[in-house]
Amino acid sequence: MSRPHPPAGGSFPPRPGPPAGGPFPPRPGPAAGARPGPLPDVGDDTARHPAVDAAVQAMANAATLAPADQIAQYEAAYETLRETLATIDQT
Repeated sequence: MSRPHPPAGGSFPPRPGPPAGGPFPPRPGPAAGARPGPLPDVGDDTARHPAVDAAVQAMANAATLAPADQIAQYEAAYETLRETLATIDQT
């Protein structure tokens, strides 16, 4: 069994790199001095769930963190929401 060889000329043609400025446009950050406020009052306390409220508040608070810390907050909130919704579905 033979192995493939590079094309005649000794090497493969160069691959194009990412566009100038990176592959993605810059992402906007929170406005300077922006602080998330309290959750809005939906008026129906019987429909609320404390774990969901806490996860939503954690996501709102993550907007003021550095991007690397935001990722950890969003992942934790996602897990909380996923687990909470799974337990709600079982009842």
